[in-house]
Amino acid sequence: CPATGLMEAPEPPSQAAEEDEDFGYRFFPERHKAAGRSVSRSIFLEHKRCRTRLQLALETSPYAKLLLDAMKQSGCTAFKERHFVCETCDKRAVGGFDAATSQIVLCQNNIHRQSLMNRVVTHELIHAFDHCRAHVNWLSNVNHVACSEVRAANLSGDCSLVNEITRFKFGLKGHHQTCVRDRAVRSILAVRNVSKETAEKAVDEVFDTCFNDQEPFGRIPHNKKDAKYAYKDFQNRDQYYANI
Repeated sequence: CPATGLMEAPEPPSQAAEEDEDFGYRFFPERHKAAGRSVSRSIFLEHKRCRTRLQLALETSPYAKLLLDAMKQSGCTAFKERHFVCETCDKRAVGGFDAATSQIVLCQNNIHRQSLMNRVVTHELIHAFDHCRAHVNWLSNVNHVACSEVRAANLSGDCSLVNEITRFKFGLKGHHQTCVRDRAVRSILAVRNVSKETAEKAVDEVFDTCFNDQEPFGRIPHNKKDAKYAYKDFQNRDQYYANI
């Protein structure tokens, strides 16, 4: 039951580590909590704010709207109440995709800005889209995980110039590719009990193919304006094929 997504990775495990593989679920404790646990007022308010930000993301983000339409077209309609959940997570996580339940987990205690909510929703919807169209083997094929992480980092805006500047990371030619590669490696380390060398090897093996797979956007949407154009093109393409 793998979870994968946008999060800060812990230190990679040593080669001698013997802890059981948990596929990143340690970041999402509510995935295993007992039913009936009381919820404090602060958690209730966090949950309410999370659902409000989610609603706004689904209604206004061109990234999210395009991905939702693409999933529907592929036979995997996503429903807000069924496929998006707000939960309390480890402080290092902001979101994840739980392939076992086909749910996107949004970390209500760590998402404090609408812009971050938009980006997390987009990142996790890319994983959901891949799960729908590509039958990703999240459990046992690290290359499959690496491919989806490369695509999510590349297409979600994770590596936009604005976001990289806020991280005090910016460079010249090739910086976008470097960012995508680094974030994909970090995501794999967060959700798989593998060495950094194994994660880097998996990313290297799939990078060219998966970096150039820009579906369903048809381009790399570096900013909201790019995403709006991509969404318009997607709608026009959909209408064209419907009229053939």
